[in-house]
Amino acid sequence: MKKPLVIGIAGGSGSGKSTITKILFDHFAGKVTVMNHDDYYKAQHELSYVERCKVNYDAPEAFDTGLFIEHIKKLRDGQDVMCPVYDFKIHDRSDELRLKKSAEVIIIDGILILQDEKLRALMDIKLFVDTDADVRVLRRIRRDVNERRRTLDSVIDQYLQTVKPMHELYVEPSKKFADLIIPEGGKNIVAMEILKNRISSQIG
Repeated sequence: MKKPLVIGIAGGSGSGKSTITKILFDHFAGKVTVMNHDDYYKAQHELSYVERCKVNYDAPEAFDTGLFIEHIKKLRDGQDVMCPVYDFKIHDRSDELRLKKSAEVIIIDGILILQDEKLRALMDIKLFVDTDADVRVLRRIRRDVNERRRTLDSVIDQYLQTVKPMHELYVEPSKKFADLIIPEGGKNIVAMEILKNRISSQIG
């Protein structure tokens, strides 16, 4: 079996990472496994819900990146893994596990994946989705209110207190590690064609 192609897709919250990931996942059906860094938020069973709401979820220490790296290495070596499942409605890891199968292409999705040197070392292609801040925050509000049942005030407070400062401290500077910066995310037809052609050469 050919060694899997590992693609890292980084960028700010609401930048369009998931859109690019979905386009590639759908286009190469059955050939792609997606690993979301968000699934690897640390378990916080010992904290109350009120305390969990106050955690800075946009800082590197909020993630169990060690386990994330271990699982990516196993996938790259042809082994399947049982991935944790995070429940965003209660801000805690659930008891559920999700099977992730090794595939010819492994996509890693997350805001901080280019910030971590050990994670970068696992990637063959490093992408950064570059989207205006106003677009990102509006997308985040829509997602958190509609999908995660958050209040508008809580989303805005979190954005101002942690999302924005952590983006400026960690996410934006990690852009320098990208092999390819993609403005407009999945709407960037040229960038998407380049990616599809590269992946096709891998699985062809």
